[in-house]
This record gives sequence, C-alpha cells and structure tokens, in this order.
Amino acid sequence: MKVSIPKGMRDFSPEVMAKRNYIFDTIRKSFQLYGFEQIETPTMENRETLTGKYGDEGDSLIFNVLQRGDKLSKALTGDELKAAKKSDFENVTFFNKNVSNLADMALRYDLTVPFARYVVQHQNEIAFPFKRYQIQPVWRADRPQKGRYREFYQCDADIIGSDSLLNEVELVKLFDEVLTNLGMKDFTIKLNNRKILSGIAEVIGRPEMIIPITVAIDKLEKIGLEKVNEELAQRGLSEMELEKIQPLFKIEGSNDEKLNQLGSFLADSEIGLKGIEETKFILDTVNSLGLRKATLDVDVTLARGLDYYTGAIFEVVSNEVKMGSICGGGRYADLTGIFGLPNMSGVGISFGADRIYDVMEELNLFPESASASTQVLFTNFGDQEAAYCLTILYQLRAAGVRTELYPDAAKMKKQMKYANDKQIPFVVMVGQDEMNSGQLTLKNMESGEQSKIIISELVSYFNL
Repeated sequence: MKVSIPKGMRDFSPEVMAKRNYIFDTIRKSFQLYGFEQIETPTMENRETLTGKYGDEGDSLIFNVLQRGDKLSKALTGDELKAAKKSDFENVTFFNKNVSNLADMALRYDLTVPFARYVVQHQNEIAFPFKRYQIQPVWRADRPQKGRYREFYQCDADIIGSDSLLNEVELVKLFDEVLTNLGMKDFTIKLNNRKILSGIAEVIGRPEMIIPITVAIDKLEKIGLEKVNEELAQRGLSEMELEKIQPLFKIEGSNDEKLNQLGSFLADSEIGLKGIEETKFILDTVNSLGLRKATLDVDVTLARGLDYYTGAIFEVVSNEVKMGSICGGGRYADLTGIFGLPNMSGVGISFGADRIYDVMEELNLFPESASASTQVLFTNFGDQEAAYCLTILYQLRAAGVRTELYPDAAKMKKQMKYANDKQIPFVVMVGQDEMNSGQLTLKNMESGEQSKIIISELVSYFNL
C-alpha cells in the first residue's frame, strides 16, 4: 500500500501547528475584543442547504457525500450500478446528472451559509444584532495549487440583524487590527459595492445579466481584460454592450476621484448611485478613525463571485507577497430568507488562515514566542534521579515554564539528540552529585555552556 493523502489536503507538524495556532489565537483575541461570540457548525450540512447559494461555479466545487448502504443501492440500478462499481464517481456521467438522488449531504463550502442556517434554526435563542465568529475548516473540490487547497481554514466574523454601515466600518478596522497584530506592514483592503455592479449592468441595458457579468469581472486579475471581454461576449453581451462597459476598466485616481467618475458613469442608475453613497460613507468614516497599516482602495472591478452579496464587498491582498486575496467578505441582505427568515441583513468577513500562514512564512513574520516547544528538558539518570527531577519539574510547570522529563534512563547522547531534534534550548542534568549539593547542572544547548544553578533560582531564571 502506498501511503499518501488526497491532493489538496495536508498534514501539519508540531512546528507548523504552533505557528498556525499563533494565527488563530491572534485572530480570536481580536474577534473577542470587538464583541464577537464563538459558535461552531457541523462538518457536513444537508446538500440542499448548500447548493444554489454560491452560483454555478461555486456549486460545482462542493464535495457531495454519497448516500450510504441501501439508500445508495436503490438510487443506482442496472448498468448505472455496474458503472459505479467500476469507475471513479467523479468521472461517471450518470452521477453528475443524478447527484441530487445519489448524495444527500455535502461538506461545507464556506462558513456563511451554514451560519445563516444556524441563525434561522436558533433565532429564538439569539439576541440581535448577533455578532458571531467561527474558526473551522471548509472544503472545495478545486484544482490544488499554491495558496489554493481543497481543505483549508476560514476565520469568520459576521454581524447579522442590522443594516447599519457602521458594521462595515468595524469590519474594515478589524482587518487592519488583525493583520497588523500579525506583523504585516503593507496590505490593501479593496472595497466595492454590489449595487455599483448592478448599476453597471443596468446602465448597459442588461440588468438581468448582473450575475454573469459579476462572475466574469471577478476574474479580471487572473485572466486579464481581453479574456474577461471574451467571457462576457460568450455570456451574451453584444459588441455595443461590451463597448459601454469598457470605461469601467479605465477608472483610476484617488478613492474620491474614482467615486466621482463612477457617479458620472452611473448617473442614470438609482441603485448604482446608492452603492456609491454607501461606499463613500464607509471611506469617510474609516478615514476619520484612521488605519494602522492598511491602505483602503476602491476597486470598481472587485466583484466577489458569490451570489449572496448585495452591498459592500471586501478583499484584502498583501503587497509584499504575490498570493491572491488573503481575506474577503461583504454585505448580504437576505441570506436567511432562503431558509424562511426574511429581512435579516448581515455583513461578514473571513480571514484565510492558510494563505495568511504562507504570507507570514515567506516574510519571516512568526516570532520565536510562536513556538510551543519545550523550554527545559530534564535528563534521566535512573529511577531515583527521575523522582527527584519530577518535584522540580512540577514547580516549573506551575510557574508556566514548558518542561518535560526524558522518560527513560537512556544514554546521554540519545537524550541530548532528543533535545536537539526538538530544539529545546535548555537541558537540566541531575545526578547524585547534584542531588547531594542542591546545585543543578544547566546546559545552554545553543552555546554549549554549562553552569550550576540552585533549585530556588531555576523558576526566576526562566521567567526573566
């Protein structure tokens, strides 16, 4: 048997987990500081809960979970069952045609739709507006590549039950807070509004094409303007309509200048002008409060290809590492309405922990304190010495010093190799001489220096 894991999935070593936990802890601390409360939702949702919420491209990336046992057997008959037994389900045509019959559950694609389901299901237990945060993995049947995985963590913060644009302001500040605390010095928060995009579709005379136009525009950075125009043409825009939309791609200048140009372009669109008004309020309020490290930039081509966004939309990119977006989010007016609770507006953002990790690793931003490695190793010379060490070890742990005792009375070379392999900075050696004198031998593993230290000074030594 060849030992492996599925493509797009990863194992995480203790060293990597220590760094990942540093990211999660930093994000969690800021979420709590801003008044968000934590929830969790299941790994799997009913398939109908997820499908139809992300657009055709998003739905195609959902990992469907086949029915089990007799239910699956009943769903497959004759030649179909034989084909299923012989083939990879992803490549069986009948599966794609009959997925709703064959799969009843799915792995969650994001945290927002399950959150909307949670709000509806628990509405009588929630105080609105509800500020929740969630740090959990999601799954997408995407093609694995740098910065894009099939399993990855999202760290979401949402405010639901309020229309106030002050919520958007808070979330922009939260982006700035978290990423600055993680050590990033140069990153941009891109801002747009789906009402502006709706206005653009209205101005060119194709309001019904807002979703296809949005999906195509969202690919601008990846595939370039020529390919975007080709896709828009394939989706049904005429040459005249394509000509009308081109000024959108030429808007530039300061944020205020961009909004002024948009105002002229969307002068005949009420919804477009409303989007500009909302964007200006967010910009002006954030500017009055100031940002620590982030740059706020109006990007009229930012689309965020999820169907449920209806207002402000955000995306964050590092300007120091080429890595696509590391955070995103936006306003959704009625996502809970799909599940039977209408008129419950919300806005949320998501930190992509895996991409943030990659950026921080490339920029060497993890502090030494991010490591959860043992600080002190006590060597083991035998049962009597080990028992003596245990009493000291628990004193150190009570003082918050990460400490361990080598479990076996092995050769000293083996114990020192263990300390080196785990990058433990200090080793305490306790033999009969040390037990008799009360002076322990402390070895600095980096310099190789050895010194004597009395037990009462050991705690203060590591808590300097």
